[in-house]
Amino acid sequence: MMKREDIQIRDPFIFRDDRSKTYYLYGTTDPNCWDGICTGFDGYRSKDLKTFEGPFPVFRAPAGFWANRNFWAPEVHFYNGKYYMLASFKASGFCRATQALVSDTLDGPFSPTGESVLTPSEWECLDGTLYVDKQKTPWLIFSHEWIQCHVGEVCAMQLENDLSCAKVETLQILFRATDAPWVTCHTFAISNENNGKSGFVTDGPFLFHGNNGELLMLWSSFGQEGYAIGLARSKSGEITGPWEHEEQPLFKKDGGHAMIFKTFEGSRLLTMHMPNIVSAERPQFFELIETNGRFSLKRWDSNENN
Repeated sequence: MMKREDIQIRDPFIFRDDRSKTYYLYGTTDPNCWDGICTGFDGYRSKDLKTFEGPFPVFRAPAGFWANRNFWAPEVHFYNGKYYMLASFKASGFCRATQALVSDTLDGPFSPTGESVLTPSEWECLDGTLYVDKQKTPWLIFSHEWIQCHVGEVCAMQLENDLSCAKVETLQILFRATDAPWVTCHTFAISNENNGKSGFVTDGPFLFHGNNGELLMLWSSFGQEGYAIGLARSKSGEITGPWEHEEQPLFKKDGGHAMIFKTFEGSRLLTMHMPNIVSAERPQFFELIETNGRFSLKRWDSNENN
């Protein structure tokens, strides 16, 4: 067993399994995720979000897999009777892309759904997330990366019902990083690929609904105090927006790439990695407080909620 504070992970994602009363934790776990050759993703299991079993392998790149670098941000969704993992991958000569993987179990192994990636092959993309609209149409929401377009974009495309490929003709830009008033230009010093480069970041989109049914999106960028989490609202209630941004980030200092889930006790929690420092990042949990359609965060400790 491992304590939560001992797990090094970026981009944490929790899947709550009601049948086993277990939380599954996924995220960027490869020690070579920035510049080296990657092998896959690991997962963890927990009953209380305090201690975790693992790590255990949930994806290992099969022979002939197109990517070998930047295995980032896996998230898992239950859809049409199977568990689908969406994750970012890259290789020399290929743009970073979102690939769909599938498994019959939350423990994996997850395998590619097809030979093609979901995001446009000529775009540098990352952090694809799944959203199923009121008409049961699956959508891929993803980031068009700042390293290619300088001002990062959050985009959407409809997917085929089996999530095997995207309907390219439905591609649209939902918003750009500079549409949010709190976003600043950031200079990177993390990896060889990005060292010294500057741009306006969009990453980590995640969709959820407010208590009044309002469609909302978490996403991350950099503000005055570092890596941060923004909140956007769809004025139409549809994924196509238009999207309106909060003036200030939901979380503003050195933490991000967040998602939201409900505990078995009914609390709505937000998890992110913090600090945003390579080798120091850990999964953090906050209670999401909603008051008259406005949101705030409160530090959550599993010792207080068991």
